[in-house]
Amino acid sequence: MADPALKRSLLPLALKLADAARAAILPHFRSYAAANADNKSATGYDPVTEGDRASERAMRELISKERPDDGIEGEEYGSISGTSGLTWYLDPIDGTRAFVAGLPSWCVLIGLVQDERPILGIIDQPWLDERYVGLCDEAWLDCRGARSPLKTRACPALTQAILSTTDPFILTPAERGAFEHIRATARLTRYGLDAYAYARLAAGTIDMVAETGLKSHDVAALYPVIEGAGGVVTDWRGQPAKLGGQIVAAANRKVLDEALVSLRRSAL
Repeated sequence: MADPALKRSLLPLALKLADAARAAILPHFRSYAAANADNKSATGYDPVTEGDRASERAMRELISKERPDDGIEGEEYGSISGTSGLTWYLDPIDGTRAFVAGLPSWCVLIGLVQDERPILGIIDQPWLDERYVGLCDEAWLDCRGARSPLKTRACPALTQAILSTTDPFILTPAERGAFEHIRATARLTRYGLDAYAYARLAAGTIDMVAETGLKSHDVAALYPVIEGAGGVVTDWRGQPAKLGGQIVAAANRKVLDEALVSLRRSAL
């Protein structure tokens, strides 16, 4: 387990990274250039905007200046190995498709990892001025000058749950079958929220998020926020979640265990 003093000592830098990303991104949101993003995929559509690039550059520059021995893993500019045992995982805009469409469900993700375990996470939505901060044992929301603790909802059963996944069409046929089973059981399902769904799970308005094909920079920031709010995150087998792949986050263990009955059928 990470030293609480270490996490606390690095929190000010994490918050500075989030501030720097906000300043870099917001001038680009809902702009002509953002709506005409570059495509970095040769076979499909994987948009990237100058907002993505500027956000990651700003965060990397701060880390290199203040913590030059730390590693960095970023979506747009790759990896830098460190010697400190700490690595910053950066997703400069998670939900670039939403960003391109002018929808405020994209987020900046900042995760700090020690020994393959995320110890600090920030999910930041600059346009809404919502910053979700987690240290694994506590989590809070800073919004419009007010701070409030984050707490997952006491959802009693999957039949009462609000469920989310970003895009069911990226699931394999087996994965989609498992997801459809829990979707048919849940009370309500919402799509297209990217990392913002996990933020709202921590805030108690969504009860479960199940996704697949995730990368390390997609998830490192999420676990400390969800766990700090009292939620639980595992892979689709119910084992401790890794830095990517199939993950399911839930408001509590009871609801998670109900969903795992279906998800285990297509677990990798």
